[in-house]
Amino acid sequence: MRTYDQYCAAARALDVVGDRWTLLIVRELLVQQPCRYTDLRYGLPGVATNLLADRLRELEENGVISREEAPPPIATTLFRLTPRGEELKSVLEALGRWGRPLLEETPGDADFRSHWLALPLELQLKDHAPDRPPVTIEVHTGDRPIVIEAGDGSVRVRPGTVSGPDAKLTGTPPLVLGVLTGELGLARARADGLEFEGDPKALRRVRP
Repeated sequence: MRTYDQYCAAARALDVVGDRWTLLIVRELLVQQPCRYTDLRYGLPGVATNLLADRLRELEENGVISREEAPPPIATTLFRLTPRGEELKSVLEALGRWGRPLLEETPGDADFRSHWLALPLELQLKDHAPDRPPVTIEVHTGDRPIVIEAGDGSVRVRPGTVSGPDAKLTGTPPLVLGVLTGELGLARARADGLEFEGDPKALRRVRP
């Protein structure tokens, strides 16, 4: 393992997670764990197979991830974060906040996976009516749908669908993200191509 060889906590942390792709592997596991190797490959477009294998081995050696053999009929290796690895969630959240303005400069043909929205949305959205029945919002953008679930004062975002969502959004990632975070009004977003079905109150309940 390469090292900065410094008596500094930040430098020592970067010795472990500062290499290219490493924190993005952590991102994938935070959102979707446990993950198969093929799941990680799909969520990390552009990563070389040998480099991914090297990063997984290094993370395991440093106690950030663990691997387990799933029983039949899956019969494959599954990767998940250790408690030590879970502590990196706040690091990814801080990087996401810092990098949010940079999205405006991202090329339109950049790779995108819808589950990448899970961490920033869970960080920004709030359940403003914790005493009311739970609501669900289904979001269709990118490769596959995700679901926003708000109830009991918390918001959870996960890949998948739900039967009879309270609201449904379909559109490009910038439109969807802008509407959900309150940076873009619903009427303006619909004029720009966003499709919205359901109860606008569900949207207002979770927007910051």
